[in-house]
Amino acid sequence: MRNDPSHVAGLVAGVLAAAAPAGAQATARPSDAEATTQVAALNDDYIRFVQAGDVAGFERLLAADFVCSNPDGSIVDRAGFLAQTARPVTIRGLQAHDVRIRLLGDVAIVHARTTFTAADGAPGAGRYTDTYAFRNGRWVAVAAHVTRLAAAP
Repeated sequence: MRNDPSHVAGLVAGVLAAAAPAGAQATARPSDAEATTQVAALNDDYIRFVQAGDVAGFERLLAADFVCSNPDGSIVDRAGFLAQTARPVTIRGLQAHDVRIRLLGDVAIVHARTTFTAADGAPGAGRYTDTYAFRNGRWVAVAAHVTRLAAAP
């Protein structure tokens, strides 16, 4: 019978299989423990890429639809963020502290505090929230929000 749930489920499965690229297999998200470890490593990479102005690193890490809210209130897409990253780095000693990772299914949210030294030698600090999504078998950064604090805590 056409309205039989098993018939409908079979049709849906068939349509999904037909829509997948040849040879493609769905990759399940890793366990929470493994996902947390993977996202923590990506967070370390992100901080290192910022400090080094590593555009190639960010090209691998950022999703095509990545968006960043900058400390000045501007919002940039992936291309804008990569252009910012290509500019000379004016801070040194960037470090992340108090990193908290929250997993929400195929999404991970990273909250953290940063410290750094500004070009004039003054201490600086900030907070950030980065959002990762598990897509096509890997975690990619889909959003970032960066805030600078008035004084280092």
